[in-house]
Amino acid sequence: MDEKKSTRYQIWILMLVILVDMIGIGIIIPFITYMVDDLSDPGEKIGIWVAALMAAYALAQFIFSPFWGSLSDRIGRRPVLMIGLMGNTIAMIIFGLANTLMIALFARLIGGLFNANVSVTRAYIADITEPKDVAKNQGLLGVAFGVGFSLGPAIGGFLSSPAEWTWTTAFQSTIFETQPYLLPCLLSSLLSFSGLIMAIKFLPESRTSEQIDADNEGKPRLSALQKMRQIPSMLSRPVISPVLWSLTFFWMAFTIMHVTFILFTMMNPSEGGLGFSESDNGLIFSTIGVIGIITQGKLIGPLTDRFGSSKLLAVGFVIAGTGLAAIPYSSAAYPFLTLLPAVFLVSFGNGLVTPSNMAMLTHLSGRDERGAVMGVSESLRSLSALIGVSSGGVMWDLTSSRTDLFDYHTAFRICGILALISAILFRFSSGWKAEEAIINQNRDNPSVV
Repeated sequence: MDEKKSTRYQIWILMLVILVDMIGIGIIIPFITYMVDDLSDPGEKIGIWVAALMAAYALAQFIFSPFWGSLSDRIGRRPVLMIGLMGNTIAMIIFGLANTLMIALFARLIGGLFNANVSVTRAYIADITEPKDVAKNQGLLGVAFGVGFSLGPAIGGFLSSPAEWTWTTAFQSTIFETQPYLLPCLLSSLLSFSGLIMAIKFLPESRTSEQIDADNEGKPRLSALQKMRQIPSMLSRPVISPVLWSLTFFWMAFTIMHVTFILFTMMNPSEGGLGFSESDNGLIFSTIGVIGIITQGKLIGPLTDRFGSSKLLAVGFVIAGTGLAAIPYSSAAYPFLTLLPAVFLVSFGNGLVTPSNMAMLTHLSGRDERGAVMGVSESLRSLSALIGVSSGGVMWDLTSSRTDLFDYHTAFRICGILALISAILFRFSSGWKAEEAIINQNRDNPSVV
């Protein structure tokens, strides 16, 4: 098999592995808020607990992403990827069986601790891709994420509370009556395990043992604390740091929305919400996934060739921020019709941001540190998620019942402001168009990696 065919084969296998894993992760999106509502005491504020479950996953990822990224530099991407798939397999079973909020919280911590898939898969793609194709191939990986997050929420919404289905009584008087969200969690676990089997059988290592040895020659083994110290080190590096800082603010905006979106859509229309069910929210998240698939699968390659990653990153921040701020202005009279334009802007903008920022980080890092850079990037994403979901939950509980200027619109307005800050930070920094110089340098000197 020639090199181009081999690379294409690896990318497709990796996409399949990530697809089944992302379907499994996306399955919980429609019901996690309802699950918290079911497990909470009557009258208890649920925003804080929704935030806590999301923050637990983000906190564990923040702590361990640099470790997994650096470990993948040292021992290879494939074994670390398989650890993540196995960890998610176990964590989702625990989550589905949770009968208290503390057990659910523990399951989310375990899932975040082991799920190193995102940073490692992006480093894998960077390992096997020519510089000119980085954005396109990162976009293909984004398609797998998009399909997963499109199918996952739809499946999760449909499979929730099977004991209440009217077309079958098969789940009545079973464990699925007392654990209404076990069925989608079991499917999620099965999908992650399927991804693990595919990785074992079909996914080769992205770097040869000689490359791994050469990249690690003379490099000291870092302790867990030293790996955590990579974060401030990366944030102080010229060119890379403004890319990371701008993304940190954007991810914070995005995760505030993750907490408040379903809290808003499930809210009673008389209070300003849309009165959505789990299935309704699953349909909306499926739409977000479809838009992401089109953007990252078809549009990102030609758009990157024409405009470059820097311009797409800045524009993506603005487009997504506009959509985030517009979400709570949807009308309960025509919920889907009025919500879809905001959803389109969020998904399209994020579809520009994600592959563009991965392309830039790939161009701005060397092969021997790529896993570490991607690990730090994902760790910052997790830190942003931790701050975002924590503040989003608190913000919602403080504002959702108000009727003045600081009502339920507040959290979404802040999302838009944070995305705008991201655009300004990046546009007026040393990171602006930095990847073009690197690409030109590599084109003139092919030996530079």
